[in-house]
Amino acid sequence: MSNEYVLAIDNGTQSVRALLVDLHGNIVAKSQVHLEAYYSTYPGWAEHDPEDYWQAVCTACQRLWAETELPKSAVKGVAITTQRATMINLDSDGKPLRPAIVWLDQRRTDEVPPIGALWRMAFRLARVENTINFFRSESEANWIKANQPEIWAKTDKFLMLSGYLNYRMCGRFIDSAGSQVGYVPFDYKRLKWAGASDWKWQALPITRAMLPELVPPGTVIGAIDAVAAAATGIPFGTPLIAAAADKACEVIGAGCIEPHIGCLSYGTTATINTTSAKYLEVTPFIPPYPAAVPGAYSTEVQIFRGYWMVNWFKEQFGQHEKTRAVAEGVAAEELFDELVNAVPPGSMGLMLQPYWSPGLKVPGPEAKGAVIGFGDVHTRAHFYRAILEGLAYALREGKERIEKRSGVPITALRVSGGGSQSDAAMQLTADIFGLPTARPHVYETSGLGAAIDAAVGLKLYPDFTTAINAMTRIGRVFEPLPHNQKIYDELYHRVYQKMYLRLQPLYREIQKITGYPRMD
Repeated sequence: MSNEYVLAIDNGTQSVRALLVDLHGNIVAKSQVHLEAYYSTYPGWAEHDPEDYWQAVCTACQRLWAETELPKSAVKGVAITTQRATMINLDSDGKPLRPAIVWLDQRRTDEVPPIGALWRMAFRLARVENTINFFRSESEANWIKANQPEIWAKTDKFLMLSGYLNYRMCGRFIDSAGSQVGYVPFDYKRLKWAGASDWKWQALPITRAMLPELVPPGTVIGAIDAVAAAATGIPFGTPLIAAAADKACEVIGAGCIEPHIGCLSYGTTATINTTSAKYLEVTPFIPPYPAAVPGAYSTEVQIFRGYWMVNWFKEQFGQHEKTRAVAEGVAAEELFDELVNAVPPGSMGLMLQPYWSPGLKVPGPEAKGAVIGFGDVHTRAHFYRAILEGLAYALREGKERIEKRSGVPITALRVSGGGSQSDAAMQLTADIFGLPTARPHVYETSGLGAAIDAAVGLKLYPDFTTAINAMTRIGRVFEPLPHNQKIYDELYHRVYQKMYLRLQPLYREIQKITGYPRMD
C-alpha cells in the first residue's frame, strides 16, 4: 500500500492542479497551471475555450511527471474533479461548437420552452412559479437555443466540464452523478437523470441522447486511451474513476462525513456544507447537491462570489502588501493577516453584507452588497476585516438554516479553500461561529476528495468511511476567544441579522431606478 498512489486532477476556475496522493492522504507531488481568465464579450457573460481546459490538464500532468521521481507504474488510477455548472456543447464528432459557458455567467433568457398546463397549475398551487421561472431563464441550454439556434441544432452532446474531460481521457460520454450541479434535467433526490415525465424535460431543450451516462462516485468509468496517454503522459490503460464536483470533493477531503461537522469553503464561492444520508432541502424547493459519496447529499448554502470580494480588495487596495511581500521574501497572506490583526473584533462597527450577486430566495433577486457604520476612524484595514467578518456572518446564517431544517446541531467546523490559509480568517471564523474551527491537514481538499473516490473505486480501501478515516485528518484547530465571541454574537443578532430586511426595500428602489440587478 505504501507504494500505491492515485492521480487527482482538479480543474478549478483559476487553475488546474495535478496531484499525486498516497493512501495516507499525503500529497507527494503537485503541478499547477494557471488558466487564462474567462472572457466576456458582454457585461455579465463568462466564457472559456474548452480546448484551453484540456491543454491545461495535459500541461499539468506533463509537468508533474517532470518534477517527480516516482515511477508512473505506482499510479493505480486517475480521478477528475472540476468547477460546477460549466457547460460545453459538442458536435457529432465530439468537437466543441462554442466556448464553454462558465458557472460565473449571468446571462438570462425570456425565450423558454412552454410547460404543460398541469405542471403550471401544480407550481401555482405550491407557490413555486418564481423558482421554476428562474430555473428556465437561467438555463444555458435555453439561452443557446434562443440566441444561437444554429449552434443548438448541431449540438450532439451537452456536458458539464467534468463530462468533457472524462470524454477526452477515455473516449466515453460518461460522468459522475456527483458532478451534476446545474440547469440540466437531473433528479437530485434519486441522483440520476430525471424520469421521462419530469417537468424539466419540458422546461429545457435537452434530450436524453445529449447527456452522458451517469454512475455513482467511486465507479471505474474507463481507462486512459492512447490519445490521452500521449497528451498527458498518463500510462495507457490506467483506470479512470468517477469523482464528483469540486465542492463535494472538498467536503470529504476535509473529513466532513458526519452531519454534525460543517465544512466551510472559503473560495470564489463561499459555502457551508454538511453531509446527509437523507434528502434535505435547506431552502424549500431548492435541492441539496449530490455528495462525493454514493447515495448521500450535500446540504449546501452558498454565498455566491464570496471570496471574490477578498481578491477584489487585494487587487484594488493591497499593492503595499504585495510589494512588501516580494521585497521581504514572505507570503503576501502573512501581511494581509497583519492588516486584519491591527483591527479589533467587530471592525469598530463597520458591518458588511456580502450579497454581490442576486439570488432566488435568501438573498432575493433584488439583493446587493452593503456596508454600514462607516466613520472617520475606519481605514482600509477595517474594511478588509469587515469583508472577512461579513462572509462569516452570512455563513453562520447558513449554518443555522441547516440546523433548523435537519435538527442536527453543528458542533465543529472545517475550513477549506484559499481563505483557509489565513490564520486571521480562521480565528475570526471560530469567534463568529463560537465553535472550534479546524484547518485540514492539506490545502488541496478538493483534489484529496477526488483521490478518496479513486482509492475506493480501485478497492484500495473497502469503503468510504475507511478511506476518509485513513486519508483525512485535521491540522491546526482555532478555538473561539470568549471576549471576541461575545462582541460578534451581539453584532450578529442585533445588527447583521436585521440588515437585509431593513435594506431590502431600498435595494428594490435601486433596481426600479437603475434596472440593476435584473429581477424578472
